[in-house]
Amino acid sequence: MSRVTSIASLAFIVVASLPVSAHHSNVIFDRDTEITIRGAVTRYVWRNPHVYIYVESPNDSGGMSEWQIEADPTPIMARSGWGPDSLAPGDPVIVRGYPDRTAPGEHALLISLARPDGVLLTMRTGGRDAPASADSIAGRWDGVRGSFTRTFNYGRLTDKGRTAQAEYDESMNPVIDCIAYPLPTIVSSPYMFEVEVLDDRVLIRTEFYNVERTIWMDGRGHPENGERSTQGHSIGWWEDAVLVVDTTQFTAYRAGNRSGIPSGLQKHVTERYSLSDDGTQLNIEYVVDDPEYMVDPMEGHIFWDYAPDRAFLPFGCDSENARLYAIE
Repeated sequence: MSRVTSIASLAFIVVASLPVSAHHSNVIFDRDTEITIRGAVTRYVWRNPHVYIYVESPNDSGGMSEWQIEADPTPIMARSGWGPDSLAPGDPVIVRGYPDRTAPGEHALLISLARPDGVLLTMRTGGRDAPASADSIAGRWDGVRGSFTRTFNYGRLTDKGRTAQAEYDESMNPVIDCIAYPLPTIVSSPYMFEVEVLDDRVLIRTEFYNVERTIWMDGRGHPENGERSTQGHSIGWWEDAVLVVDTTQFTAYRAGNRSGIPSGLQKHVTERYSLSDDGTQLNIEYVVDDPEYMVDPMEGHIFWDYAPDRAFLPFGCDSENARLYAIE
């Protein structure tokens, strides 16, 4: 522990001055309280959907406790300067994080990590590429920075929606079985996206759970009694240069509208994709109707940055890693 203490003063000052970023499961974390954990790495798990850092640190009883430090998925971490070899067992570290209200002294959300070699690692701090300009919505786009949920504007819930939200805990979330989130979360995430415009359809791909959506542009409607899926059935059309997407036939999803609000079989999502005047951003407006759980539609407006040269990074969901989400 002495190696960690020796860098504590300078590292803590630098760490404490950094901006923080939100996390998609921030309900369990006390974001009004920041803690500092000084200790040594016991394990470093570079997997999806979350990277985990385990740190052994002295506790108030004079013994040692192992902290589980939760971080982002590997694509986001990689763009913030992390890699599979960033840490090794025995490395002394100073971790700054938000404590878990339900597991004090055991679990925290990472804000930053200082190493004795002077390296300071943080989450969601990867730089943007130099501004580039697109002439259509086709191409590669860098998604929303920060918290998924900050783009979601909720209205009134139905009685069923309020009850479901009150009873929710993360062990009910289908992502613990490596099932991707549906709309609108899937487009409101801080990952890379790719839009491919074909004659009869538009394809929208994302790193997040390797999801690919097909928007049919050939004039068809939604099929009667069609097969339901997590991402639903999408049809689209052009209104001048604006792509309008209409999606129905979702499967029920326990956390489909986020914040513990399920999505039901009547869920209906409308999206509008338009290029910014300077071509550097793709603006996305969406409206979610889900009368089983929401009295009022949920509306949101997000944007993606044009990033034609930024690579897609693999997102293989590890089932054992995903199950760790249930402890939250």
